[in-house]
Amino acid sequence: MIHVELTREAPWPADTDWDALAVRATRAAIEGTPHGELLTTAATVEISVRLTSDDEVHALNRQYRHKDRPTNVLSFPMVQPDLIDTVSQNSDDGELLLGDIVLAHGVCAAEAAEKGVGVAEHATHLLVHGTLHLLGYDHMGDEEAEGMEEIERQALAALGIADPYLVRED
Repeated sequence: MIHVELTREAPWPADTDWDALAVRATRAAIEGTPHGELLTTAATVEISVRLTSDDEVHALNRQYRHKDRPTNVLSFPMVQPDLIDTVSQNSDDGELLLGDIVLAHGVCAAEAAEKGVGVAEHATHLLVHGTLHLLGYDHMGDEEAEGMEEIERQALAALGIADPYLVRED
């Protein structure tokens, strides 16, 4: 069972059901991977989502990735990818903290505007992307990037969201 613990801070608007959006996004991401059984396991699989400011993400990016700038999404896995299934099956307390995902509002809003989509739609994409990072997916090489992007496309399509990697010609 997936449990998303969400914290929303200004400047993220209160007029969106961010909790429901985060649950849908994380579930869609997990469903498209070999870790899909996490959705039905008896263990509680927790993902922490923090919607915050560019300043906070900038500080986290500088501290943990040594990059002195804000970014759209940061993911902090708590379990090694090759141990996820084993840990969820053998959890002593029936809980597995998969990790944390942090989104920066200003960067997300600017990217959404650039892509011609709403902030909620772009945040959904970033949450799918961040969840895949928690599961061990990466995009450092071309082959890894293509595989990760394909899972994102399928997850977003299941949520009724168009392929974010299509190049728009306006």
